[in-house]
Amino acid sequence: MKVILLQDVKSQGKKGDIIEVSEGYARNMLIKKKLGVEATPEAMNNLKLQNRHEEKVAAENLADAKAFAEEIKEWLVETKIKTGEGGRTFGSVSSKEVAAAAEKQYGKTIDKKKIQLEEPIRSLGTHEVKVKLHPQVTATLRVHVGEE
Repeated sequence: MKVILLQDVKSQGKKGDIIEVSEGYARNMLIKKKLGVEATPEAMNNLKLQNRHEEKVAAENLADAKAFAEEIKEWLVETKIKTGEGGRTFGSVSSKEVAAAAEKQYGKTIDKKKIQLEEPIRSLGTHEVKVKLHPQVTATLRVHVGEE
């Protein structure tokens, strides 16, 4: 019996896969626990429509991420850090502070988890920071750290 999986099933397949299983397993396990539905022509058509919709949404998300990445390239985020004698800094600038400064200055939200700092910024000047907006899109944000 052919079944369309509604959820990932261990050792059978992933959500949306069409698998061939015994009728007893399909009726008593997959369909009963709502892990799958019988692969009727109507269900197959619904699966195709759902896949097309997901592809369209994914393409829109990718396009939005690319557009936002182009916008971010133009930004220069200003932050301040306390300094002592000889330009010695106290503390550092973290991704949370960079995200807050970007939102305050440009009105757009960047998730602090998407800002990729190998280590917090501990020196004055302009630094380039990677921002992963989408699995396929990474932008470069310029951050200027000045004296407080």
